[in-house]
Amino acid sequence: MKLSALMAAAAVVLLSATGVQAADTLAKIAETGKITLAYRESSVPFSYLDGPNKPIGFSVELSNAVVEAVKKKLNKPSLQVQLMPVTSQNRIPLITNGTVDLECGSTTNNSARGKDVAFAVNHFYTGTRLLTKKSSKIKDYADLAKKTVASTTGTTNALVMRKYNTEKNLDMDIVLGKDHADAFLLVESDRAVAFAMDDILLFGLIANAKNPADYEVVGEALQVEPYACMLPKDDPAFKKLVDDTFIGMMKSGEFEKLYTKWFMSPIPPKNVPLNLPMSQQLKDNIKAPSDKPAT
Repeated sequence: MKLSALMAAAAVVLLSATGVQAADTLAKIAETGKITLAYRESSVPFSYLDGPNKPIGFSVELSNAVVEAVKKKLNKPSLQVQLMPVTSQNRIPLITNGTVDLECGSTTNNSARGKDVAFAVNHFYTGTRLLTKKSSKIKDYADLAKKTVASTTGTTNALVMRKYNTEKNLDMDIVLGKDHADAFLLVESDRAVAFAMDDILLFGLIANAKNPADYEVVGEALQVEPYACMLPKDDPAFKKLVDDTFIGMMKSGEFEKLYTKWFMSPIPPKNVPLNLPMSQQLKDNIKAPSDKPAT
């Protein structure tokens, strides 16, 4: 009896210690002297490469603002920043296993993912639409019946398209690229007639395509989803720091300036502007910041 009670007590202590250790990102950063940021390689204009190992974009600048806040909070001006490329498929596991401290890319904040990770306040709203060649004559989802359609592995868009395919009995052949650039290549090389993805990412891919005039984005958005930065679950201190950083930027006007820079002005590498005005959902979120997930 005594032995089992001791074992139970030890298990509780072990679980508590593990929980605290796993959730205290700021303590880990203070101890190691480094913070690890994830980035995407082709999520234009949020997080993408402008040359080898040089991530740039709207979400990258949000990540950098968090780094500055962490340096100030921990009084570590020479904090080392480690950058790690992630994909739609591995971004959540790398947060949950502690490899990555913060992922700011083009990740949808939804309830299912909220079981494994935490999300900061939302910083963008988008919906699934279709990128296609103008020559394909594809104008809406009904035109995809019995055709090959691309999406990206590990995304909500792939799930949305599979569900829509079943419900509407369209008999689409849905093929998945490992990342957005890979899925876009399927359309570019005529192996798929359309690429189903968040509309903003599609506009970004077109802006950087070899022949932007060949492509268009069509179809109504199947659903509206918020983007937010991911961080470890059950870590209120780190989440507060991240949220306070973004809310401060929203209140000061810095967030809006960043938006203008990345969504309304010419961006690398081709210096083509996306010309995408801020949505009403995002304007509302700036007035009353929320981390509310998509369902």
